Formats: sequence, structure tokens, C-alpha cells
Amino acid sequence: MEQRQGNEILHKTFVFERRCEAPVERVFAAFADPAVRATWSAPSNDAAFVYNEGDFREGGEDQFRCGSKENPQYTGRTTYISIVPDRLVVSSETVETGGRTLMSSLITTELEASADTTRVKVTVQVVSFFGEGMLGGVEIGNNAALDNLVACVRVPFEF
Repeated sequence: MEQRQGNEILHKTFVFERRCEAPVERVFAAFADPAVRATWSAPSNDAAFVYNEGDFREGGEDQFRCGSKENPQYTGRTTYISIVPDRLVVSSETVETGGRTLMSSLITTELEASADTTRVKVTVQVVSFFGEGMLGGVEIGNNAALDNLVACVRVPFEF
């Protein structure tokens, strides 16, 4: 499969931080459970993030679709490299459409407990095979998803 579809291959590192008004165990559970993760991962009301398979363990792999609610045309795979409960998740992710790779990334999620709140720091090291537009999507999507996470974990959920 050809990997260099676009004219521009770009690399960028993003760092996103949020403070959640929730204990670290609840925040970690929101990452660990694909059904809960799907509720906060879509960046807008017009977008969808659907997990076809979820295997949250070291060496495990999630398979997902994302995009507009009417047509989640992008497919993705997340492979979990390192998981330390309530502290750390390191994963790699690749997003494709029509058999063409759009981007790949290494994602490090760090959780830091402080009383009844949790600091979330997500570092995304991404390579885009389709230039700036894909990098912008990574930035917008992660910012919105983390805002959704903050709202999601404010109240207890069942998992």
C-alpha cells in the first residue's frame, strides 16, 4: 500500500492539558471503556466516533470509524503500547480512508491525581501525509474531545 499520497508530509507535536473535576479513577475509566470513550471522543454534535472493536490492554487494539454522523468515512486503529492504571496510557494511532493512510501518531496520556481533581496531559506526535489540514484536524479534534471528557467525568457514570 502506498503511504505517500499527499504532496506534503508534515510532523508536529501537540500538547493538550485539562483539569477534570473528578477523581483519577473515574478519568482513567473514561479512557479504558470504549463505550464511555465514544461518548466524549466525537469533537462536535455533527461528528461520530464509533468503536467497532475495543481491546484496552497493553498490546491490545481498538478499531474505529470517525467523521460526520451521516458518513463516518475514516477508519482507524489504536494500539496500546503501555498502560499504567490511573497514571499513563501510551498508544499509536493510524487513520485511513479508502485504504489510504492520512496520518499516524504516538499519543502519551498522563494522569495526575490531586485531591478530587485530575490533571490530564496528552502529547500527540503526529505525521500527516496530507499536509496542514490533517494537522489542524488533530488539534481541533483533540481540544474538543478533551473538553468533552471534562464534562463527561464531572458526574459519575456506570462502567
